[in-house]
Amino acid sequence: MPPTDNKSITRWLPILGVAWLIPGGGHFLLGHRFRGLILASATVLLVVAGLAMGGAMFEPQRGDLFTTLIYYGGFVGDLSSGILYVLAVSLGYDQVEMAGHVHDYGTKFLVGAGLFNILAMVDAYEIATGKKS
Repeated sequence: MPPTDNKSITRWLPILGVAWLIPGGGHFLLGHRFRGLILASATVLLVVAGLAMGGAMFEPQRGDLFTTLIYYGGFVGDLSSGILYVLAVSLGYDQVEMAGHVHDYGTKFLVGAGLFNILAMVDAYEIATGKKS
């Protein structure tokens, strides 16, 4: 059994959990408050903009390979924004039918928020394991 040190799973797993659930939360736990505030603000701004533009939330959908990749990938991107996704879905957010292309940009903003939060989670992990300061 490997020795327990600062890089053990008990050190970084809770930080990753908080970082997923609350964007920027992992950085707050690690004492990087300013960085956490910037990451949280950017993620919230992307989600709010995506919702305001009427973006769609992806749901897993099967089909040909391309359809499966797009819908499952989009779902993972949406889900990665943590509590923001959970709140939007639980409060009954649904894309409104509208003409134009604005809702397409909104969909990209929603997925982008989740992907940005994944980057924040990786950053929190690297700080927690000592690979980055």
